[in-house]
Amino acid sequence: MTVAVEKPRKTGTEERPPAPARRVRTVNRSLVVAAILIVWLVLFAVLRGRQTLSLAAADLTDLHRWFNDVNDSIGADRNSNPLFLYFFNEIRLVIDTLVTFVQELISQPGAGRPVPQIGWLGVVGIAGYLSWAVGNWRVALLAVAGFTFLGLQGLWQESMDTLALTVSAVFVALLFAIPLGVWAGLSDRFHRIVTPFLDFMQTMPTFVYLAPLTLFFLIGPASATIATAIYAAPPAIRITAHAIRSVPETTVEAADSLGATRRQALLKVLLPMSRRTVVMGVNQTIMAALAMVTIAALIDAPGLGKTVVQALQSLDVGTAFNAGLAIVVMAIVLDRVTTAASARADTARGSDSPLVKWRRQLLAAGGVAALVLVYLSHTYVWAAEFPGDGGIGSSIAKAAADVTTWAQDNLSGLTNAFRDALTNGLLNPFQALLTDSPWWLVGAALVAVGAVLGGWRAGATTAVCVGLLVATGVWSDAMTTLASTAVATVLVMLLGVVLGVWMGRSALVDRLLRPSLDAAQVMPPFVYLVPFLALFGATRFTAIVAAVVYAAPVAIKIIADGVRAVPATTVEAATSTGCNTWQIITKVQLPMSRGALTLATNQGLIYVLSMVVVGGLVGAGALGYDVVAGFSQGQLYGKGLAAGLAIVLLGVMFDRITQAAARRTSA
Repeated sequence: MTVAVEKPRKTGTEERPPAPARRVRTVNRSLVVAAILIVWLVLFAVLRGRQTLSLAAADLTDLHRWFNDVNDSIGADRNSNPLFLYFFNEIRLVIDTLVTFVQELISQPGAGRPVPQIGWLGVVGIAGYLSWAVGNWRVALLAVAGFTFLGLQGLWQESMDTLALTVSAVFVALLFAIPLGVWAGLSDRFHRIVTPFLDFMQTMPTFVYLAPLTLFFLIGPASATIATAIYAAPPAIRITAHAIRSVPETTVEAADSLGATRRQALLKVLLPMSRRTVVMGVNQTIMAALAMVTIAALIDAPGLGKTVVQALQSLDVGTAFNAGLAIVVMAIVLDRVTTAASARADTARGSDSPLVKWRRQLLAAGGVAALVLVYLSHTYVWAAEFPGDGGIGSSIAKAAADVTTWAQDNLSGLTNAFRDALTNGLLNPFQALLTDSPWWLVGAALVAVGAVLGGWRAGATTAVCVGLLVATGVWSDAMTTLASTAVATVLVMLLGVVLGVWMGRSALVDRLLRPSLDAAQVMPPFVYLVPFLALFGATRFTAIVAAVVYAAPVAIKIIADGVRAVPATTVEAATSTGCNTWQIITKVQLPMSRGALTLATNQGLIYVLSMVVVGGLVGAGALGYDVVAGFSQGQLYGKGLAAGLAIVLLGVMFDRITQAAARRTSA
């Protein structure tokens, strides 16, 4: 029933006063998260040590035994099951043939020869010529010097094995990635379909790819190449699609109006105008492949990675440092060459200029010189085998070992105090909270935090991930890895905010720091373990510090870009009202950069997780150790496979919560 209420009439031109604005009460998400943590702590104090799902290192669950049985049955049926005979074995044979061909070309003896088809002199000549052809003479000098240095280190064959696997994997990856990227750039439907898969693949740490592939392709170069190709393909697909989609619509419409077919528009307009960006995608694919090839040493991939792994397992810091330096040198050379190629893609067009004509003649002469070097290295032993005994490498290894000994003798008090303070003050309490709480309490807290920060979808995803983590049987190890990841991420964000704000506010600081940050992102994860192994020994703290240094560059750059994007007029307005520098940073720039801060947290988490897991090689334990033990001990294969699945679940959970939080923050 509706009741009519007589309202006072308006007289003359009197207007009705505006209705008071309806106040909408908003809930402070930080307060809700704090309340969840307080409840968790209270219940932890009461229920500590109950229903923790702990599992000893040698113990297995039914799921682990089932994985072992599957592995055994696959091994028994590998040469009789049609799926393996006509699919998996054929793929392995093709990849093995490709890798063997490239290895016999530059790294391994073959075809009745005691040396490869192309010796060191020919490889150096080809590297210098190709670098000059796609880049410039400075890059060519860098390539020649870098490859020569690899030989002087006494690691020529190991370096060429790494290069052979990288080249093979990049070839396979690009063979599929470029067409898929073009398809995603042309088709909105396919782009929507493929994007979630690319997000998922780029979320997974490198370790995760190894165990499942060995199940189908065994250990060895073939599995390493396939894993590397799969891991390295997403950047090329994503960047190629972005390049195609970035071509101005007016250009495409102009081509259509001239009667160009779809094929002609692609080959004559879209791909030429996307060339520079596509080459950048190739650069990212090469860097990802090099990082993965070194880690694939865990499944018997030859090269520098195997040298590093063996040295880390024996705590031989000198040898690990020498091999790690070789990986860095190769990464820098490959990065600079492909970066120069992408920069040259736009400048290579004025083909009628005299400079380009002279360059063509010089390149022709350089090509002849490179062929002469290849012939010499194919014919003569002195040009095939790198001369010398690697004395520089021995000196580097000895110097690194001496520095390690000196640091342990003279800095142990400082480093141990720092390690113990952080371990006892932050890591141990948080790890105890995660591992000693009942599993259902931790799961409920994670789901609640995920729902508060990211919304109900993130909460639902977290609930599914928690349930599957319990099912893997490695809950306790997963919580230990989660503790290390969370602590390292906090440190990354502290470092990221300090340096990111500094860079965002100062163009000079940005110019000084950004090249170092770019170079740090080129280095594979293995390299970061070596110096901190020397400082802190084989402990989980070593993995945490290495993870912080590995993940910090990307977080710093994202935060710096976010701070720089704050409108200058807003900063000027705050300054005019009398705000000091601290107030401008904390009240204006950081609040307006919340989206960048959340994105930096997302990327920092993913980078940290991948590095903490790799730290299983230097005493980090938990999931990383489970994966490594699964490769080396047959009875633990099932547990290692389950640990790999747990790593995926942690990565998905972190990624979904932080991405959803970033979207809600920027909305």
